[in-house]
Amino acid sequence: QVQLVESGGGLVNPGGSLRLSCAASRFTLDYYNIGWFRQAPGKEREGVSYISFTDDLYYANSVKGRFTISKDNALNMVYLQMNSLRPEDTAMYYCAADRDIGRILAGHCDHWGQGTQVTVSS
Repeated sequence: QVQLVESGGGLVNPGGSLRLSCAASRFTLDYYNIGWFRQAPGKEREGVSYISFTDDLYYANSVKGRFTISKDNALNMVYLQMNSLRPEDTAMYYCAADRDIGRILAGHCDHWGQGTQVTVSS
């Protein structure tokens, strides 16, 4: 069964940086699209960034220029480098996988991790 495990969250000051990691197991990134999503308390889940298995990239407008998604197929890892963090970036961050990029874009992915909390506060 596909497994995704996020790590790297934590408490950071505004303007700081974090790198989230998503470890994928029991499937290969060669054939799966990966998305990073976030959900803040009382808000709907939103897509943050996606990387397709053909390395196409997508960023939400709110994170463009600040966040960078990348992957290492050999290690089966996906990363989200988050710079210039803002209090409004505070949320639980999830990675998700699906073979259909449309399902990634719709947020209706087959496989989800358990999430890692990011808190941006002074």
